[in-house]
Amino acid sequence: MGQNTIEQILNYKIIDFGSYNLTTEKLFVIILIVVVTKALLMVLKRALLKAKGLKNKDAGSIFSIIQIFNYIGWTIAIIVILTTLGIKITVLLTGSAALLVGVGLGLQQTFNDFISGIILLIEGKTKVGDILQFDDDVVMLKEIGLRTSEGINRDDIAIIIPNSKIINDKVINWSHQQKKTRFRIDIGVAYGSDVDLVIEILESSALEHPDVYGRESIEARFVDFGNSSLNFQVLFYSKNIFRIEKVKSDIRKIIIRNFMKNNITIPFPQMDVYLKQKIN
Repeated sequence: MGQNTIEQILNYKIIDFGSYNLTTEKLFVIILIVVVTKALLMVLKRALLKAKGLKNKDAGSIFSIIQIFNYIGWTIAIIVILTTLGIKITVLLTGSAALLVGVGLGLQQTFNDFISGIILLIEGKTKVGDILQFDDDVVMLKEIGLRTSEGINRDDIAIIIPNSKIINDKVINWSHQQKKTRFRIDIGVAYGSDVDLVIEILESSALEHPDVYGRESIEARFVDFGNSSLNFQVLFYSKNIFRIEKVKSDIRKIIIRNFMKNNITIPFPQMDVYLKQKIN
């Protein structure tokens, strides 16, 4: 195959539209840019995962760094591809300024989520694997995207969360606690029960569960005199934050079993009704 034939193949116009055209050579360059970008990002990802300086960081921090490099890499690749096609970025932005303003007004929330996603990745305070609480819903983050993040709640249901909600709303990040977090269980017993025995049973019952952290951290309290019961609470530390409701349920079952062994009754609300007979 002669040099002229190769040049003809490379200069063959696949698309010809005014001053813009797509030749075989340009198509080859575009494919090469995509392949090289993908390969470089893959190598960078493997290097970050194996780097000694990052080995002590959690998976969420590494994921955020990888995501930032991915967005930067593909942004550069797209700019290079547009330049290869002969499209000037400055002219494109200038010509579409009015359109961008109109689109921007209609997509304010989308841009808000987009900027929030960048803040999440750069700031690093919220990471993949963190356990977040939105009102009454507790979610473990599985992925942080540019516009939305994805997580699963305690019922293993996938939740899509707009990034602006994580940034702007009041969110509890349980993963920012120490290695253990304190929880409590409230319970009432019948009047006449031995208070000291109840406290002893509550503390020993919590200690029976394998996910409760340390005897010295368990504390049972006599809280108040209720309408139908003496009210107590047992406080304990646990590392199993995401499945803590299951831990609480197990401890409640242990408490009931130990109460039954010691003849301690859990009362139900009672009300005395007096009937007054009307005398004619």
